[in-house]
Amino acid sequence: MIDVKRENGAWTVTLSRPEKANSLTRDMLTRLADIAAGAVESQARVLVLTGAGKVFSAGADLGEARAGLAQDGIWEEVSAAIAALPCLTIAALNGTLAGGAFGMALACDLRVAVPEARFFYPVMKLGFLPQPSDPARLTALVGPARARMILMAGARLETEEALAWGLIDRIAPPDGLMATAAALAADALAADASHVAAIKAMLRSS
Repeated sequence: MIDVKRENGAWTVTLSRPEKANSLTRDMLTRLADIAAGAVESQARVLVLTGAGKVFSAGADLGEARAGLAQDGIWEEVSAAIAALPCLTIAALNGTLAGGAFGMALACDLRVAVPEARFFYPVMKLGFLPQPSDPARLTALVGPARARMILMAGARLETEEALAWGLIDRIAPPDGLMATAAALAADALAADASHVAAIKAMLRSS
C-alpha cells in the first residue's frame, strides 16, 4: 500500500490505497518511517510524497482509529522522520489532505497541490489532540491566528485559500502535478547530497 520509486537520487513515495481514500494503517505508517530511514542511508537528494487516486489521504484508517491509532505515537515518529531528512522533501498533494495525514505534509519542505484539493484537520470536532509537532509547524507556515482557525475552529480550506495562507506553495493541474514537483526538485537533483544537506541545515538554523 506504499509504492516507492528510486531514480537518480529522487525517491517518489506513493500512498497507494485509493479505494480507501489512502487512509493510513499502522503498518503503512511504520513503512513510511522505514522508507525515510532508507532515504537517509541511500543519500537521496529529493523525496516526493504523493498519493494514488483523487485523495492524498483521509488520515487514519477508520477501523484502526477506533482501536487507538488516532492517538498512537507512530504519527509523530513518521512526521519527525520526514522533517529530519537531509534531502529536499516535497508533498505533491494529488487531492484532499485531512486529519493525521496533515503531519507528514507539514513536515515536508514544500507542498504543491491540485486545484481540487481541500484541507482540514478536525481534531477539535473529533476530540483528539493534533500530533505534538503539528501546531508549531502549522503556525510557522500560516501564522498563529490561521493555525487556530484550522485546529480550533475547524476551517476547511480550498486550494486558493491554502495558497494565500501559505499552507501550500504552488497549485498545479492534476496532469502536471508531478512535473511541477520535478521542476522544484531539479536543482537539488543536480547537486551533491552533501550540498543539499548543508543548505537544508542552514535553513533549519536560521
